[in-house]
Amino acid sequence: MIRTGELLDAARTRTGLTDYGDEWFTEPLTVLVEALDTEARLSEAGLALTRRRLAALLADRLRLRALQKQHPEIADTEVAVAAEICGLPRTGSTMLHRLLAASPGLTSTLSWETSYPLPFPGEGPGAAERKARARERAKLFLDMSPDFADIHTIEWDGPEEDVILLDRTFVSMSFDSFYAIPSYGTWLREADQTPAYRELREWLQVLRWQDPARQGTSWVLKSPHHLTAAGTVLDTFPGCKIVMTHRSPVSAVPSYASMVCSIGRQYSDDVDPVALGRYWSERFAGTLRAFAGVRRQRPERFVDVRYDEMVADPVGQACRVLGELGVPADEAALKSYLDRNRRQRHGSHAYTPADFGLSAARLERDFAFYTEEYL
Repeated sequence: MIRTGELLDAARTRTGLTDYGDEWFTEPLTVLVEALDTEARLSEAGLALTRRRLAALLADRLRLRALQKQHPEIADTEVAVAAEICGLPRTGSTMLHRLLAASPGLTSTLSWETSYPLPFPGEGPGAAERKARARERAKLFLDMSPDFADIHTIEWDGPEEDVILLDRTFVSMSFDSFYAIPSYGTWLREADQTPAYRELREWLQVLRWQDPARQGTSWVLKSPHHLTAAGTVLDTFPGCKIVMTHRSPVSAVPSYASMVCSIGRQYSDDVDPVALGRYWSERFAGTLRAFAGVRRQRPERFVDVRYDEMVADPVGQACRVLGELGVPADEAALKSYLDRNRRQRHGSHAYTPADFGLSAARLERDFAFYTEEYL
């Protein structure tokens, strides 16, 4: 069993710090812990990994508050977000994100700093220790899920989803992606995520404060999580546009189900592909319906990218999006990233809807409201 109070105490002991600041986060943490205890069917190893991970996230919260007290100038650090890329998972958003992040004038959260966003005590310049740990962490992850690289390219030092920073608020799609915890997913879709996005802005301030090279750049961020809080994204980052990637849910939904099954086996010996397939199909359909209402209210803040057009002409689509964002395009930088990405690609990702208790006909019917408008 996992206990919220024990996690809070473990983080205090680990850091020697006691001040969590505003403890609004204890509500989502408690919801998450209850779902983990009653629904996740954690293995012994999965339970140990999860306890350690949650305590580490809480330790980062304590260390963030201590750093902000020590350096009050962080609160004055500018945060300019040019774009949040979102859409259903497996819709080409990762390639688009990494292409845009290769553009001069834009920056992104990097994998190593989403895992280790705060300087270690006594750490020298260059964050060498954090980077070394991130390399080892990426290797361990792939050792535990050897087929994951066929689904998603891992770059320990490349652009990564900012939702990993949101993990520290316990308001994050990461959790129901890693674990079969439907009650947490239901809570997440109904929650006011404003405090979590306020803290995401604080994390971006800390990252920019640490890296003077980011001065004068704007953030390009990415995660399908933002579909659940599009209005909050637009309110929190006034200059931001949402870049939405589109692909047929007949492909996207089972592809994501395949990925979460791969991840889930790190934590549970009882992963049910059919239950996960149905869960994510229903979750994404509901999320897209709610998202549509936000989009209708502020259509000028959305940019669309179709998966087939992205695959056919990635540099051209990236240049088009940059134009919509008012950012000059550097085609040489985009092509350089694209060449590197092609060299890093691994094997093919094979799956069918039936592997997850789904059918193409049912997916077409359930998502017709979406495909008729965007595909």
